[in-house]
Amino acid sequence: MTEDPEEGMLSWDESVFRDEHVFEIDYLPETFLHRDTQMETLKYALRPAVRGSRPLNVVARGPPGTGKTTAVQKLFGELRAQTDVKTVRVNCQVNSTRYSVFSRLFEGVFDYEPPSSGISFKKLFSQITDQLVADDRVLAVALDDVNYLFYEDEASDTLYSLLRAHEEQGGAKIGVVCISSDLDLDVIDALDTRVQSVFRPEDVYFPKYDQTEIVDILEERVDRGFHEGVMDAPVLDRVAECTEEQGGDLRVGIDLMRRAGLNAEMRASKAIEMQDVEKAYDKSKYVHLSRRLQELSEAESALLEVIAEHDGKRAGDIYDVFNDETGLGYTRYSEVTNKLDQLGIITASYADVEGRGRSRELTLNYDADAVLERL
Repeated sequence: MTEDPEEGMLSWDESVFRDEHVFEIDYLPETFLHRDTQMETLKYALRPAVRGSRPLNVVARGPPGTGKTTAVQKLFGELRAQTDVKTVRVNCQVNSTRYSVFSRLFEGVFDYEPPSSGISFKKLFSQITDQLVADDRVLAVALDDVNYLFYEDEASDTLYSLLRAHEEQGGAKIGVVCISSDLDLDVIDALDTRVQSVFRPEDVYFPKYDQTEIVDILEERVDRGFHEGVMDAPVLDRVAECTEEQGGDLRVGIDLMRRAGLNAEMRASKAIEMQDVEKAYDKSKYVHLSRRLQELSEAESALLEVIAEHDGKRAGDIYDVFNDETGLGYTRYSEVTNKLDQLGIITASYADVEGRGRSRELTLNYDADAVLERL
């Protein structure tokens, strides 16, 4: 009997995906594995809000892609569904000033955006707290990627306003969950003493997943997102290995599975093979870099491009090119350099240079071509 050459091939109206949304970064899994301890601590901190009291404050920290945001989003979803507690998650990568954070809180409380201009921070703040008191509602705030507030020197003022809200407006009840992926940042130590005196958070640490845990979590995505038989165990194990190579960042594995599925479809294949994974890995391993580059300002992108094009040159030479291309002075150059260093995109270190004393060296932490391609 002759084997059918079309067997195992997709037709035009077929897909390897049962539900492609399962492989998107913002997808909230129904089952949240290997984070029971962290979820219990977060529930403990948020429980007072259910009784109408101020929740405990929290610092949730850990490497990227270890479930911090997912944990908070799942609990916030439960609070909204089962209580009248108001919950607002603020992306501090995008909203990295006190004013923009409170603009998002205003939107969360009133269900519409504040005026784009002409309203002072004091008025914005008082309208939020007045409404909370009038409604007798508790507000739980998640400052996601709070480290970006520190990079812009906005963290202390933002947290001070949130933590002192009940003093400014009697009866205002606000609790804060700070989420940080910067393991070099000590959130408490980096705050002003005036904030440290009132900020006594619960500490919740999210360690990176080991390979067995990664397989468990990704296997559930496979079951929900792909049709049966699309990804077999050896291929899934390879995806888990790639994920572990990138610090256990689950976002790498999830993005890798989606791209591998698309690669299989390009071959009109009903099954993902190793070649599909290896081809996809060249892009998926930079998912964390891509996310960070998307949020850079024009000046930050410009400097990073100069560094990538002149990798290995002294900081002074880099500044000359940056200044020629942007017209920005040394003070701004130094600020942007520090920001890129804090983000982990570059390393800025001092070294002894013969005949010139100590000089700053700027080193890319990623492949230069990968950075330039994503910029």
